[in-house]
Amino acid sequence: MRVRAAARPFDMRRIEGDIREAVQQRPPYIQAVEPPPRTPPPLPEYVSHREDVTEIGKLSAEAIVNEYEVTAKEIEAMGEVVRDMVQRCEQLTTSASSMLKDIKTTAMQYRNAGKRIFNEIESCASATDEVRRLCESFRDRIASKTGEEAA
Repeated sequence: MRVRAAARPFDMRRIEGDIREAVQQRPPYIQAVEPPPRTPPPLPEYVSHREDVTEIGKLSAEAIVNEYEVTAKEIEAMGEVVRDMVQRCEQLTTSASSMLKDIKTTAMQYRNAGKRIFNEIESCASATDEVRRLCESFRDRIASKTGEEAA
């Protein structure tokens, strides 16, 4: 069995003293930190401050010109993308030109083959017609000699 220690009565002065002692012994948890001095980005070369402008006017003008400069750089970056697109288009154009030459060459070869086959067919038709006429002439001569001999 355990023996309980006698509970002491609540004493507010003792708690305040304990808190005061704890705070004095420890360094503060949060320490103020000074932010580093702000150094604005350098002004673009195409602008310079006038002498009769207030500090607020200078700061405002710097902020605006820096925003415009950032935007101008973004526009230039977009120009690089467009330049890449132009190069791809040029490559496509070169490739398409080569393909067009191949297409024209193939079409010309088909025309030449068609012309050759056309001439061969007409040549065969002429030869066949000539053979047919010779056969008819030969048949007619044979028929006329057979008719003369029979008469």
